[in-house]
Amino acid sequence: METRRFLFCSLDAALVADLAWQVRREGHEVKYYVEAEADREIGDGFVPKTDDWEAEIDWADVIVFDDIWVGDEVGTGALAADLRERGKAVVGGTPNTDRLEDDRGYAMDVLTDHGVDVVDHREFRDFQAGIRFVEQNPAPYVVKPLGEVQNVKRLLYVGTEADGSDVLAVLRAYETAWGHRMKGFQLQRRVEGVEVAVCGFFDGDAFVEPVNFNFEHKRLFPGNIGPSTGEMGTSMFWADRNDLFEATLGKLEGWLAEEGYVGSIDLNCIVNEGGIAPLEFTPRFGYPTIALQEESFDSPTGQFLHDLARGTDPELAVHGGYQIAVRIVLPPFPFDDPTTYDENSRNAAIVFDTERRDGIHIEDTKKVDGQWRVAGENGMPLVVTGTGDTMQAARETAYDRIDEILIPNRYYRDDIGERWIEGDGDRLLAWGYLGPGE
Repeated sequence: METRRFLFCSLDAALVADLAWQVRREGHEVKYYVEAEADREIGDGFVPKTDDWEAEIDWADVIVFDDIWVGDEVGTGALAADLRERGKAVVGGTPNTDRLEDDRGYAMDVLTDHGVDVVDHREFRDFQAGIRFVEQNPAPYVVKPLGEVQNVKRLLYVGTEADGSDVLAVLRAYETAWGHRMKGFQLQRRVEGVEVAVCGFFDGDAFVEPVNFNFEHKRLFPGNIGPSTGEMGTSMFWADRNDLFEATLGKLEGWLAEEGYVGSIDLNCIVNEGGIAPLEFTPRFGYPTIALQEESFDSPTGQFLHDLARGTDPELAVHGGYQIAVRIVLPPFPFDDPTTYDENSRNAAIVFDTERRDGIHIEDTKKVDGQWRVAGENGMPLVVTGTGDTMQAARETAYDRIDEILIPNRYYRDDIGERWIEGDGDRLLAWGYLGPGE
């Protein structure tokens, strides 16, 4: 295996330390840049750092962007496109693919233009206009903030009342508490069914096979209760292009090629017997999805990223069964409370009962004198993964590994993967979405 030089760039929060660590463990040279001052220590002791990513451009064989954000502004897609024009191999988006995440209305227009049916939705820049719309069109809606504040995941609200009364109450509360930060919001009709994300790696010209199908667990507590978080865990499997892929991401293959997109792209959907309802794009790595994906790679991660960025027919061999990832968190996650964090979580030691580190992936973690410690200010130190021939076997592997980790005050969901076992898998198969694509 030829040694490559990889530059990983977090131009906002530090998200990609684990991927950088994996590539380094495979023998490649790695440098990691973190823009956010509060996150600078994340990854210390695991990967070499740089204070100036632009000074390393000529050094790098491959440049990897971990998100669409440059501070509070969308912008890595423009940087990636410029670097490609300069002849660099880049894993990253374009201005238009960045917009898929930042502008939900635009994302729905792109899907519609390429023959994908979408859920009824409207965007509002004024709270009172949105309130009047719900009053005049009572129904259960999903409230999705727009812009930078959409990353505050607990602001996403899924309505339950048929007359929309709970959505009206939430919009009035948001106007008072968040009106100064929300540049707008989308109201989307709520759809019942199985939530599944279709995810593929794109090499600038085409999707790489196999395709990934994953199931997010966003609520804080087991049973899908509590505030929305970025993610508490993920279950997944890989498959060839099937009907679900061809009806969603597959329809955008030509558009993504025109854009020259390179990287992972994910389209979250609600699927039921009557059809597919796309919800939102993630035109970048998902977290902790990428940790689970790399755990299931049988191909070397560094070689795959290199070939993906260069568009040289990347080969991807993966684990053929099922996989789950569980995020371990600490107080006050998912909320911001510096006092609670300082008292309970800052610099907390991470202790292992075994020398094995199989399935252990770092998030907000650093290593000091050989000791793993919690880093940053978000309280998300680890992701623990498991694979198996069945979803239950994958669950048992992951939770057995968690039992070997000691972190004071940790908490996590103990039901990741159960939805598939309890019926989501049977429903998707019965509805015909997981059969082979044409």
